[in-house]
Amino acid sequence: MADGSSDDFFRNLPSFSDFEDVADARNYHPLPDGWVLVLADIVDSTGAIEAGRYKAVNMAGASVISGVLNATGRHDLPYAFGGDGAMVAVPPSLAGAARSGLSAVQRWSLEELGFVMRGAVVPVSTIRDAGQDVLVARYAASDLVSYAMFAGGGAAWAERRMKAGLETNPMAPPGTRPELVGLSCRWNPISARNGEIVSIIAVPAEGASEDAFRALIADVVALAARQKRGGRPVEVEGLELGISRASLDMEARAAVPPGRRWRRKLFIALQYVLMRVLTVFGLTLGRFDPRRYRDDIVANSDFRKFDDGLKMTLDLEPQRIEAIEARLEEARLAGICHFGLHRQASALMTCVVPTPLARDHVHFIDGAAGGYALAASRLKNAMRLDAAAAAR
Repeated sequence: MADGSSDDFFRNLPSFSDFEDVADARNYHPLPDGWVLVLADIVDSTGAIEAGRYKAVNMAGASVISGVLNATGRHDLPYAFGGDGAMVAVPPSLAGAARSGLSAVQRWSLEELGFVMRGAVVPVSTIRDAGQDVLVARYAASDLVSYAMFAGGGAAWAERRMKAGLETNPMAPPGTRPELVGLSCRWNPISARNGEIVSIIAVPAEGASEDAFRALIADVVALAARQKRGGRPVEVEGLELGISRASLDMEARAAVPPGRRWRRKLFIALQYVLMRVLTVFGLTLGRFDPRRYRDDIVANSDFRKFDDGLKMTLDLEPQRIEAIEARLEEARLAGICHFGLHRQASALMTCVVPTPLARDHVHFIDGAAGGYALAASRLKNAMRLDAAAAAR
């Protein structure tokens, strides 16, 4: 591997392409000293989801990645999407730009979407001084796109510090706008074909054996992999272009300030119509081939990850969901993990597509009726109940 102090740390990491290897400790490498974690999430995302604002919550979460990557000018940094928030690991040379980008996203989230967004920039040195670590693996989802997997406990520690108010990032002045090129949501929710869409989060219990938790993750991933197509929620036949007034408005708010939005909405609508025509008639436009684009969406979709815990949004048969839940419950009773699941009828896709001519566009998948946010809420409730039971 290249020099670990290099800004190209993630680009130079060896990759793995079989997701079942996500539990293999040999795939993970320490994030270089001097790097920082840039992270954020929506305050009371559960309330927003209960109010029906699923797309807006996911748009805000993806805006953290888009805003920070665009601010740094680097789109090959390691990041993780969490539904109602996200995290990006940034080298020291870009930490100032990343902090400014996050500040702008926090302001935009409040002014344009009405969400209060917590944010923090936490040095890896601070995490290691606290006895935690940040380890990164590079999972090649396709020949075009790789996603970062995080282990070591440091990312979860930084998130807890942020939520407790011990690490904060200041919001930019009123009117400040982030650069959110390519942030969009032009696809209808994707209906389950196998039974239900389930969002799963499993994290290690305090004091749990690392080997036991890794074995659990390997078992759960293997159970899901036995589903047709590995439980992937996104397939070409399930992709349906769709744009509502709300999603049109959100994309315009991400792209331009007030006063120019009607022109942006018209441009987006024309792009949408053109895409539908090309798709329906099987046409190409210059170098743009809509069939290849849809194939790339499927290959590049981010529907499973490891971020100091397993997170997956899958399309599974009911009996397979029950088998996974039973395995997780067995591990919970053995003191190995805590977990939360949320079932829904469809999945939601939020996209970062700076240009449709480049094939490395990324697509973040979450449940369309709460997804990771509600799975996380159930996980926290279960942890409270377990702690109360242990105290009795």
